[in-house]
Amino acid sequence: MSAEPTPRREVVTGESRRVRPLPRYRAQSEIDEQTALGGAYVRSLMRSQLRAGLTAFGVLALVAGTLPLVFAALDSAAVVWAVLGFATYPPLTLTAWWYVRRAERNERDFARLVEGRPAQ
Repeated sequence: MSAEPTPRREVVTGESRRVRPLPRYRAQSEIDEQTALGGAYVRSLMRSQLRAGLTAFGVLALVAGTLPLVFAALDSAAVVWAVLGFATYPPLTLTAWWYVRRAERNERDFARLVEGRPAQ
């Protein structure tokens, strides 16, 4: 027999080094699989976007609807053109700015819901 001792076998106890796939968040898989719950999530996003669009349209209709009354009260053609040229653009610009901000916030909230991140 040989005089050399056999090497000792050592057992390493630790966490596995294999990379485990992260579990997908439930809401994202519900939407991908087109289940009833996923449909409810998407309908919720669409409803909030529609609400923002209808609100912006209402403001636009209010501004455009009151213009004939303003023109009837003003009998000067120069003032009518000044109102058309300058007074209508600030409300329209503010309405467009509000709508874009609202739509982006709705999408950000929806993405946060789907990804499972907490609300800020």
